[in-house]
Amino acid sequence: MSGSNGKKYGEYDNKLDYMTKTPVKKLILKLSVPTIISMLVTTLYNAADTYFVGKISTQATAAVGVVFAVMAIIQAVGFFCGHGSGNYIARSLGAKKDKEANEMAATGFTIAIILGLIITVSGFFFSEPIAIALGATENILEETKTYMRIILIGAPIMTAQFVVNNQLRFQGSATYAMVGLLSGGIINVGLDPLFIFGFGLGVKGAAIATVMSQTVSFIVLLMGTKVGGNLKIRYSNIRLNFYYLKEITNGGAPSLFRQGLAAAATIIMNNMAKKYGMLESPEMADAALAAMSIVTRTAMFANSALIGFGQGYQPVCSFSYGAKKYSRVREGYFFCVKIATIFLAVVSVLAVIFAPNIVRVFRNDDLVVKIGAEALRYQASVFVLGGVIIMSNMMMQSIGKGVRATIMSSARSGLFFIPLIIILTNKFGLRGVEMTQMFADICAFLLSIPLVTSVFREFNEEEKLKANPAEQKA
Repeated sequence: MSGSNGKKYGEYDNKLDYMTKTPVKKLILKLSVPTIISMLVTTLYNAADTYFVGKISTQATAAVGVVFAVMAIIQAVGFFCGHGSGNYIARSLGAKKDKEANEMAATGFTIAIILGLIITVSGFFFSEPIAIALGATENILEETKTYMRIILIGAPIMTAQFVVNNQLRFQGSATYAMVGLLSGGIINVGLDPLFIFGFGLGVKGAAIATVMSQTVSFIVLLMGTKVGGNLKIRYSNIRLNFYYLKEITNGGAPSLFRQGLAAAATIIMNNMAKKYGMLESPEMADAALAAMSIVTRTAMFANSALIGFGQGYQPVCSFSYGAKKYSRVREGYFFCVKIATIFLAVVSVLAVIFAPNIVRVFRNDDLVVKIGAEALRYQASVFVLGGVIIMSNMMMQSIGKGVRATIMSSARSGLFFIPLIIILTNKFGLRGVEMTQMFADICAFLLSIPLVTSVFREFNEEEKLKANPAEQKA
């Protein structure tokens, strides 16, 4: 795929012109619709499992919730390779370096499969200690292991699927990416009740449905690389050398840290919920695990539309930065922050008002609802800060500012969340678990301001040099 492939993009002759000359707001809105749907579908995988197993028991809900950390690790690896390769591909296409873009597409895909296989093998060997480390109580240990082992079988497919999805998205082919994820999401919603209740497989059925639907998504996404002028993944283009590994790491490290630390935060949160719940009873521990699992998925679902909107901005950002059109990067950033903040303000109010009703949709257990509603209200009260936090991280990652993007992506779920949950649970017990994400978001928001300011300052300096080339020579 390149500007010379002869494919028309509306009034533009090629994809490069389309991505760097279309009005920024119009382009972001067009690209963000399919990415929003894609993110909602991605979140739907876990939400569907949680919803349907919630009809079985509180223990089943807790077991699936505990394994969410494993799903987050798989997703972290997939996003690491997908965002790392996708960022590079978009910048290369923006700079008309088609050969490098093609090689990166194949290399990122291959590394994802290798890492996925490592996750599968290591997870099977250590499934019981992993389940215990994730926070599983004695009541849910067997169900946790059953669900986790089946999910692990699909790890290589899942990691590769995230790579293809992101590579398509960064090439401006968000619609193909959406179709791939949507096909699997629809199948998952249909297979969950069939396997869980129709075949009587319970938690095992939920896991099988997830792996099968992820496989369908992977196949459809792979087909998307062969159409629409997209980069085709070819064995001959694989380059497992230091240069491409470095570029994937630079572009993907923020995603790895963000998702990896989210997994670590989930594990710590589960263990804290179990610890302080057990002070009252084993039933309270299971209810706390189930409640925090529901709140995590609810918050993810609320944020998924925001992340999808930001992902519509990312290829615009990468292409424009590669073409040295910094004004487009800035314009897109402030447009996305404005829209996201308005959207999140509405979501925040609705979540605070209807928190008990939302939790009860997943599990009609008074104890689960009580814990979950309190936690959801704490988190929802600061949803409005997410626009700045997420858009800042996405912009820095998309333009290759790896260190600052990694710091920013580590903030919510690591840099601030982990020490805060230790401090707050020591002070407030189980309520400290409920409050932690709220305070972590406030700290992440404050951190984002100087980091973004430094990036825009660099843009200004680059523009001055471009306008006065004599200064650069001096």
